[in-house]
Amino acid sequence: MHSTDIKTNGVGVKFLTMAAMVTFLGACASNQTTSSNGMSDMPEAVPTPAVEEAVVAGPAAGTQEHLNANAGDRVYFAYDSSELSVAARNSLQAQSKWLRSNGGAKVVLQGHADERGTREYNLALGERRAAAAKNYLVALGVSPSRISIISYGKERPVALGSNERAWAKNRRAVMVVN
Repeated sequence: MHSTDIKTNGVGVKFLTMAAMVTFLGACASNQTTSSNGMSDMPEAVPTPAVEEAVVAGPAAGTQEHLNANAGDRVYFAYDSSELSVAARNSLQAQSKWLRSNGGAKVVLQGHADERGTREYNLALGERRAAAAKNYLVALGVSPSRISIISYGKERPVALGSNERAWAKNRRAVMVVN
């Protein structure tokens, strides 16, 4: 084999490089010296953490998916009420924390009602529910300029049916990231 064959043959160059590396590593491993106390003069090998590929775990910060995964996007209300329950306040506290961590996010609080009552009454009830959620978030330190509200009344149910189970799911305020 001529020297020009090694330069033009990529496989030959790779093989020679690998052979040189193996020889070098083998030589390094056998050159340890031992002190008078029988211990090696070489420092102990420190394990290095495995190099992992950068993988994004979860949704991007500040998105609706991120809100849903980290704080949830809704609170529920009792029949014919806009009063925040303990569970609703806990959910809003998590949403407040999320909003403070995602300072650029602006949201809309959507107020909803179940199918009972007139269209006008349920629009007003949905407005009161969204306002109650907003007021609590503002009391927790979220800027009111980051939150707008809208009421859909009974026009956008998430659960169909004329029973308490469906009605309970429809009495809600939902946070939507702009």
